[in-house]
Amino acid sequence: MLKKSSSRSLQCRPGGLLTMICPLLLISLLTVVILSSDVSYLHFFDTNTLPHLFYDTSSNDISHSPVVLPYSLHSQISNLQTQLGALLGQLHNESSESKVAKFSDQVLRIAVSVDKLVNSLSSISGNAPASGDGMSRVEEDLSEAGEGEDPEAPGVKVFNTGELHEYTSPKLNRPSGKKNFLGLEAISPSIGLACAHMATTIKRFMSYKMYGMCPDDWDLAQKLITSGCDPLPRRRCLSRASPNYNKPFPVNSSLWTQPSDANILWSHYKCKGYSCLVSNETGGRRGFFKCADCFDLSKRRWEIPTNESVSAEFTIDQVLALKPREIRIGLDFSPTTGTFAALMKERNVTIASATLNLGAPFNEVIALRGLLPLYLSIGSRLPFFDNTLDIIHSTLFLDGWIGKELLQFVLFDWDRALRPKGLLWVDRFFCSKEVMKLYLDEFASLSYKKLLWKVVPKTDKDGDELFFSAVLEKPIRR
Repeated sequence: MLKKSSSRSLQCRPGGLLTMICPLLLISLLTVVILSSDVSYLHFFDTNTLPHLFYDTSSNDISHSPVVLPYSLHSQISNLQTQLGALLGQLHNESSESKVAKFSDQVLRIAVSVDKLVNSLSSISGNAPASGDGMSRVEEDLSEAGEGEDPEAPGVKVFNTGELHEYTSPKLNRPSGKKNFLGLEAISPSIGLACAHMATTIKRFMSYKMYGMCPDDWDLAQKLITSGCDPLPRRRCLSRASPNYNKPFPVNSSLWTQPSDANILWSHYKCKGYSCLVSNETGGRRGFFKCADCFDLSKRRWEIPTNESVSAEFTIDQVLALKPREIRIGLDFSPTTGTFAALMKERNVTIASATLNLGAPFNEVIALRGLLPLYLSIGSRLPFFDNTLDIIHSTLFLDGWIGKELLQFVLFDWDRALRPKGLLWVDRFFCSKEVMKLYLDEFASLSYKKLLWKVVPKTDKDGDELFFSAVLEKPIRR
């Protein structure tokens, strides 16, 4: 509470800055009360009781159940309280001559915050269902899913983990109210939209001991990522290493040397060592299928196609020859252990390899080879700025499983990250003959120049599938 002398200095005296501030605040707060018709009073400076102080006024019985604000509104009001408290304190300590110039921006920000709060409460007032006794109740369900309830169903937006609330709330700068070098007064952490539809799973994922060791649950994390809960909200725990971790092999020699089993936590993988990953006898029991022998680092690939007349592949040297000394950085989006990136590194090209752990330690192996893994799902926006990559390559990942609309989102994001005159290398895209034209039309819609193009039969099937490979050049658009 302010001292008595302080309260006198903050009165709305004629001609002072508070003459402008007080009507603004009073009108804004009055608007809040009017639009949220079931609000009778606010203990404006008591943040602990605030969520429970929205009562129905249609009855004289004060024992009626309170209207509980959603957590997002609680955060808005708490932020508004903080701004008002800081402003009033500074107004008391400043000379009258400097008040208008120094605090006008703060007053404007508070007005904007009040306006947002009014809109939120107005939305609640308009959408809240009326109960039989005329009371309007807005509740956020923070309880466990009841029997027969599907917590993963669309529309269920339940977060009941304190650490998740703590993470998603805006993080104010120090000192409070000052803008940082980004021009922001607070940082709002990012979280995937689909997290709100996976209440049970996200609760399990966020139930960990802060500052302790992270749970060994990468499989749960990957389920969230592939379902669209990306980026993940877990932040405050420490990653663990394998019990017998050894330093990796030296640079360059690590490219083609099988890593040590000791350097990977073999949890949640069917194979518990490299002998299982590379053995032909374990082919059906390894937990991955997209690249049956990609953990065999002796197979270099992309060097000499076995039969040029029927092969669906282009060689790396063949592709690089299209842009001599122009290809420097790029992306490989494939189920891979980094072999493509290793071959390109030998040619002085830096490639980031984007893949998931599809039943095997793909990302761990890429890193142990001295290459750069990007742990991304196909639904993620590429973490590159516009027009930056010289080449994007993808093999055995995009094929006949992908829908037309998703393919469009993927291709246009690749187009965004690829520089003008950069190369898009579609490597062994396969699907049935019946739908191949549909996919070819999508690639053609980018209006890229065809530098290399090949459609051949996929011989391991009964003649009903085709391979499509192409190297396309992005046009300069002005």
